[in-house]
Amino acid sequence: MNSLELAPHLPASAAQTQILTPEALDFLTALHERFFSKRTELLALRSVTQGRFDAGIDPDFPAETADVRNSEWKVADAPADLNDRRAEITGPVDRKMMINALNSGAKVFMADCEDATSPTWENVIVGQVNLRDAVRKTIELIQPDGKTYQLKSEIATLVIRPRGWHLEEKHLLYRGAPASGSLVDFGLYFYHNAAESVRRGTGPYFYLPKTENYLEARLWNDVFTFAEKEIGIPRGTVRATVLIETFPAAFQMEEILYELREHAAGLNAGRWDYIFSTIKTQRNRPGLFFPDRAQVTMAVPFMRAYTDLLVRTCHKRGAHAIGGMAAFIPNRRDPEVTARAIEQVTKDKEREAGQGFDGTWVAHPDLIPVATSVFDQVLGDAPNQKHRLREDVAVSAKDLRNFEIEGGKVTENGIRLNISVGIQYLNSWLLGNGAAAINNLMEDAATAEISRSQLWQWIHKGATLDDGRLVTLDLYRGLKAEELAKLPPGGRLEEASRIFDQLIEAEELRDFLTLPAYELLD
Repeated sequence: MNSLELAPHLPASAAQTQILTPEALDFLTALHERFFSKRTELLALRSVTQGRFDAGIDPDFPAETADVRNSEWKVADAPADLNDRRAEITGPVDRKMMINALNSGAKVFMADCEDATSPTWENVIVGQVNLRDAVRKTIELIQPDGKTYQLKSEIATLVIRPRGWHLEEKHLLYRGAPASGSLVDFGLYFYHNAAESVRRGTGPYFYLPKTENYLEARLWNDVFTFAEKEIGIPRGTVRATVLIETFPAAFQMEEILYELREHAAGLNAGRWDYIFSTIKTQRNRPGLFFPDRAQVTMAVPFMRAYTDLLVRTCHKRGAHAIGGMAAFIPNRRDPEVTARAIEQVTKDKEREAGQGFDGTWVAHPDLIPVATSVFDQVLGDAPNQKHRLREDVAVSAKDLRNFEIEGGKVTENGIRLNISVGIQYLNSWLLGNGAAAINNLMEDAATAEISRSQLWQWIHKGATLDDGRLVTLDLYRGLKAEELAKLPPGGRLEEASRIFDQLIEAEELRDFLTLPAYELLD
């Protein structure tokens, strides 16, 4: 008898019956019984940390973990199918997209249950069916016109990104409260696929999102160790790559790797979420205004410092350093758009390879050859460049907090872009699509978060446009009306617009836009 149960009146489906077996629910219950309260405690700690920032206390490298940073240790060796990660592709757990990503020629495919997936109950459950079939290499799709999608003989290594610790799963109740989205995504995948993946010569591999400190990494490590024992696979079989995509985590990279060291595979520079997290956590820093999104590049001081430190930290500890997402989408009907995308991605990946990254992310299969070619020129036949210890890098806490952006401006076009992208993305998300192609870019929750957090900061902290106008709610409302008029009506645009207004007009900056939006999902 388990204490995790379906929410009342939830209609059954064939997919749900396959995934939510009594044994799988028992496993989820065991995870919640052991880890739910600790998760709650750590989420409360996030508020304490934000309170320190709001009080003017600057983040720093933790004094209590100096021994970890100063002692000698390494993470576990990478398994063979995670040792060469020069080009990785990401996308939602949609069946067609998964097949195309696995066939793309990438070394790794990150199947995303988080920012690229709108967590409707159907997406959550059908996504687990798709993951199960992908592990067994039986995943295929036959469209109504007869077109068939099947796996090739050589496919990418599968890595799963569960939802972050802050997200809930309202369709499953633990002691009457919504279950943990993290434990549900991880638990269902692990229960159905961990032993099978080992039998097939690979393993249960994960990307961990939105981690804010080493205690949250420790919780994940405890989850892995418990799950390995429950399922009966050797301790240390799980491998996890942590996205360094929150500002507080940048000061604790070594500690995060240390907590996960028997399960660690590396760190990833989740740059879009990192920009959002920096805006969010530093929202009350006097005089700080981030300029238009396009001006917050990887070359600005705080972004360059964070990525240099990430590479040095990973290689010092024997872990992979994976670069950030290239969100450009080639347009097969517009050669000029494609040429610009390839040029931008090439420059971005050359910078990352030059910094010492071992691989990188792209969002579209057509960009895999571009990213692979850039890293081939640096790596050659070697699987990675962990030998580059980057001992020339000396990043201080002050460097991570250097938010100076030379020539940075807030412009009317920047406001318009943020409004348009934010509302279009929310509309897509409410319609069940978490990865939306907008303006030849693949937008997910992270880029939408930048849009709305910048608008909130500019309005509530009194930013001034480059033409001298003050950014106000009235200005926002006028420009928003004009931008909405440019969009085709329909979908859930009115609801998206209403949620966006609530987020922008609120006196306090909400932590995540997906939290109020989730209330409207089926």
